[in-house]
Amino acid sequence: MKPTVPALIACDVDGTLLDDEETVSDRTRDAVRAAVNGGAHFILATGRPPRWVRPVVDALGFAPTAVCANGAVIYDPATDRVVSARTLPVDVLAALADIATRVIPGAGLAVERIGQRAHDTATPQFVSSPGYEHAWLNPDNTEVSIEDLLSAPAIKLLIRKAGASSADMVAALVKYGGIEGDLTYSTDNGLVEIVPSGISKATGVEEVARPLGIGDAGVLAFGDMPNDVPMLRWAGCGVAMGNAHPAALAVADEVTASNTEDGVALVLERCWS
Repeated sequence: MKPTVPALIACDVDGTLLDDEETVSDRTRDAVRAAVNGGAHFILATGRPPRWVRPVVDALGFAPTAVCANGAVIYDPATDRVVSARTLPVDVLAALADIATRVIPGAGLAVERIGQRAHDTATPQFVSSPGYEHAWLNPDNTEVSIEDLLSAPAIKLLIRKAGASSADMVAALVKYGGIEGDLTYSTDNGLVEIVPSGISKATGVEEVARPLGIGDAGVLAFGDMPNDVPMLRWAGCGVAMGNAHPAALAVADEVTASNTEDGVALVLERCWS
């Protein structure tokens, strides 16, 4: 007998849907398409900003709704429209920047801003302080003064220290206290991300699911890193990848194979094959 079929599938991207070559395997693509053809809603739930969603859409062959920036943004790639956005106000950004530079000496700062579309030329999307060292291989930042960096609301503040542990950075910031935002990380390569308080992938997925009449019990979620933990915990069934961080493994209802072994497909094929 097949397991209960979920109404909505929320899937992390990096380390989950994508393999280590940042591609979607044929088997995983087919499993996702079978689920959608079988009546399930499929959405992306990622730390990526909207401008980094298009390659995933192209790999899937269709344009699912995307919960971006760890829940701060809901984006519709089919129409290239930002549906909703939650931001850190300038006073909170200034307070966070002050704490970060005192608690983590030598850290660089960057912010993600959002306009009405994925690539909105009226809004510089990713701005960083001078000397900011990127954690990714494809930087697309605009370098500005720290005053300019903190001059406009942002969906995410990034704290970066090359060679440091993201987990250790979070522990130091939490120990300090007074953080007006939710801290998480999607890589342990010295990068901490702060989004508005109360915002997570769980709240973003819930925002998409609610108008569809779908509650947490009808959601199947996949993830691999600490920024996936709230979503895995909230979903009716939270699935951690075999390559997942211990924090994700600890809250998951199920552990599947790794992202290089079609772990997402293995679970979906139980319901749609």
